[in-house]
Amino acid sequence: MTQLPNRDTIAAIATAPGRGGVGVVRISGSNLTELAVILAGKPLKPRYVHYVDFRAGDGELIDQGLAIFFPGPHSFTGEDVLELQGHGGPVVMQMLLRRCLELGTRLAEPGEFTRRAFLNDKLDLAQAESVADLIDAGSESAARSALRSLAGAFSTEIHTLVEQLINLRMLVEATLDFPEEDIDFLEAADARGKLAGIHAQLDRVARTAKQGSLLREGMHVVLIGQPNVGKSSLMNALAGEEVAIVTDIAGTTRDTVRELIQLDGVPMHIIDTAGLRETNDTVEKIGIERTWGAVQKADLALLLIDSREGITEHDRIILARLPDTLPRVHVFNKVDLTGESVGHAEEDGHAVLRLSAKAGLGLDELKHTLLKMVGWGGSDAGIFLARERHLDAIRRAGQHLNTAALVWQQVELFAEELRIAQNDLASITGEFSADDLLGEIFSRFCIGK
Repeated sequence: MTQLPNRDTIAAIATAPGRGGVGVVRISGSNLTELAVILAGKPLKPRYVHYVDFRAGDGELIDQGLAIFFPGPHSFTGEDVLELQGHGGPVVMQMLLRRCLELGTRLAEPGEFTRRAFLNDKLDLAQAESVADLIDAGSESAARSALRSLAGAFSTEIHTLVEQLINLRMLVEATLDFPEEDIDFLEAADARGKLAGIHAQLDRVARTAKQGSLLREGMHVVLIGQPNVGKSSLMNALAGEEVAIVTDIAGTTRDTVRELIQLDGVPMHIIDTAGLRETNDTVEKIGIERTWGAVQKADLALLLIDSREGITEHDRIILARLPDTLPRVHVFNKVDLTGESVGHAEEDGHAVLRLSAKAGLGLDELKHTLLKMVGWGGSDAGIFLARERHLDAIRRAGQHLNTAALVWQQVELFAEELRIAQNDLASITGEFSADDLLGEIFSRFCIGK
């Protein structure tokens, strides 16, 4: 495993900025026994909590609190780790951190503690990422899934696949020395059957990872339509509060309004937009341009239609401009004014909903449809959190397995496709990762983790 180029001692405030009952300064490095004695004023028994006085260089009392010493390699980072717990005021924490820096430590970079844990084989890369995902979790479902990844559930699945690919590669590459018998040997060993089994397992992991990605990233849902069809009313109904201004004046919404809601633990980024129409108003034109910009970035579009008017020619113009790959739902709003029944249907290959945002009718059906269309399975049981880079690696591995199945009789090509698929999967856990990827991942952590 790669070693750190510099084994210097790092320190940082590990608790969140602001006031709190308790604050923690964390230190990691080699041979911290002497530093621990200086900071605590006495020798510290490993993994015991000690009540101590924290003093400045001139002996003046900084704070009174707890000190815990974790000698390496039995610590989070695999190095000696010292945790100093004091009162959680920002001034006290800064004074205590400054004392650590005076004694020769340096301020840790974002994610450096977790990066050292990864480099010292305490965590693999997927587990290291799950530390940040657990901290950033926006729902209980996301937190539970991040914790499963931290415990190694995702990594275990990937390690199993990598091990199976290694075994298949050993079988294939062993035949390269006997080219006159390679095909017969591979058929006798059921190489294609083994490959099919690996691919089936990869597909299962991909489905679970996609669910985990939904919990982490959420989906962007854009509300579009002509002015005064009820987009802002629907935004407020979904959010459960008045986040968008609603009037009878066409063109009230002139800029995008964004709100994050949770549906069954899945984050939904709802985007209300300016009504789409021809206008000479400069400000409204800018809002309409932003509407189309939001459409390009969306995962799902809700086209709102006034039930009293039905789909008009202008609605058809809007539909024609939508990207072909963008899923959409036709939402006929204001059924409370037409007497129509609320409900869901399929028309011309598109989901159609009838509801009343103002009266709150049909909202449960809309929420169910949103979850179904984004692919949510309905439960976080067994799901591990996944990132886009994980999904991308799984997709690439799947493509190479597809190619391997096509070229299996060309043994050298078969072996090469299996090797690339293995490397793609190994990049998830960090067994095969470029240094620039590691830098990008850990730079997104908070300082002190």
